[in-house]
This record gives sequence, structure tokens and C-alpha cells, in this order.
Amino acid sequence: MKKYQYEITIESKTETEADAKMTALTTLASKLSQKELTKLAHTIMNDPVKTALAKKYLGV
Repeated sequence: MKKYQYEITIESKTETEADAKMTALTTLASKLSQKELTKLAHTIMNDPVKTALAKKYLGV
């Protein structure tokens, strides 16, 4: 599989929090397919009930 490099900006209160977000995002990107990530993003943007349930399940 080819690797691609991007420069992105992450809004966060601290640099430590931004680093943690980036680590989480790269983990998601490596473990989920494009279709799964796209569906996840769509659900988060458009289905607040499912998003709230997922957060509750995750304990956040």
C-alpha cells in the first residue's frame, strides 16, 4: 500500500491534546477502510442520537 503525507491543522486547547487527537486519527485511519471512515464521519455529522450513544458506550 502506498503512503501519502499531508499537512493538517488541528484545533485544540493545548499541543498535548492536539498530539493525542492526531494519534487517534492515524489509528482510526490505519484500522478502518475508506468506506468505514466515511460512514463514521457522516454519522457523526448527521446523527446526533447515534453519536451520543457511541460516546456513552465509550464512557466519554
